Amino acid sequence: MAFFDCHFFSESLALAVGAHVLVPQPAPRECATLWLLHGLSDDHTIWMRRTNIERYAAARNLAVVMPAVGRSFYQDMACGPRYWTFLSEELPALMRGFFPLSAARERNFAAGLSMGGYGALRLALGCPGKFAAGASMSGALDYAGRLRTAGKTGSRISLAEWQGIAGADLRMREDSDLHALARRVPAAERPALWLDCGVDDELLGNSREFHAHLDALGYAHHYEERPGAHEWGYWDAQIQRVIDWLPL
Repeated sequence: MAFFDCHFFSESLALAVGAHVLVPQPAPRECATLWLLHGLSDDHTIWMRRTNIERYAAARNLAVVMPAVGRSFYQDMACGPRYWTFLSEELPALMRGFFPLSAARERNFAAGLSMGGYGALRLALGCPGKFAAGASMSGALDYAGRLRTAGKTGSRISLAEWQGIAGADLRMREDSDLHALARRVPAAERPALWLDCGVDDELLGNSREFHAHLDALGYAHHYEERPGAHEWGYWDAQIQRVIDWLPL
């Protein structure tokens, strides 16, 4: 595998940004690509620093793009950069200009942990014509609930920060609501979905609730609970399982 530490300018963010990229060596003409997203407190470097993602991707001849999106919750922020536009539109176009990455739906997949689990499912469900699968590991999937409890004791995001993301009225747009996105994807266009969470993880309820929502919709998906908490030993093991599951 070839590893690239990329630094480039984003027009949609009006900001210089970074991404880590893994590309098979020698690279196929159009690589299957995993868009791998970080959590709230991390950045684009975290997957390379805390897991063996390079080795796992090499075994499947899979390119991996790991972008930085700050603490944006993968939103076009009310008072800040347009991270959703960056992630869903600009970044894929830029990366395919830099590297031999396929644009075909069946060759593109999204995955992430915690906040990145939400982002990965939003990519898959919000852009079903572009992604064949989406995987959430320990996902912070209840975005609506976080807006309702913004500023309450124990929140890792302050009220002011939430207002910067969602606006002063903390209103959630329908295209940010995973429940609404899952309802409106036509059955014939549904991407494959993976949900997992550790049984000792404080976010377990998020995965259980979204799993029940998908069941109610008749949306076939993979769901599992395994021993573990909200920590990197768990995610290093789970990203291997996710990559093995991808419909390559």
